[in-house]
Amino acid sequence: MSDVTTEQIRVQVESRFLPEHSSETRSLWVYTYTVTITNIGYQSSQLLRRHWYITDGWGKVQEVEGEGVIGEQPVLHPGESHTYSSFCPLSTPTGSMHGYYTFVRGAGEEFQAEVGLFALGGNTLLN
Repeated sequence: MSDVTTEQIRVQVESRFLPEHSSETRSLWVYTYTVTITNIGYQSSQLLRRHWYITDGWGKVQEVEGEGVIGEQPVLHPGESHTYSSFCPLSTPTGSMHGYYTFVRGAGEEFQAEVGLFALGGNTLLN
């Protein structure tokens, strides 16, 4: 699990292996991850974009970026949370992910909320 707070946005992530969608013979390991984003500040903030760094077991890094999360750009008022789940296919049995979300608040002030490193495979956080 990962749990990081940046700019009064708390991002928690849990991942788990999906054996029913994976195949060692095809070199495919699929993981799901659930993200909970909570606004612990005093101003409303809107999630605009995501940026992920996905590292496989060989150390190969893939960057993924785009608008929103699963087609949404949620507005989080103080004390509100947004939870979503997605998945990540890997060509190795282990890996990791981390990144950031770009938010906007107030009079158009953009900032980045960190998504801390979390493991894909195994039960421990990678350092």
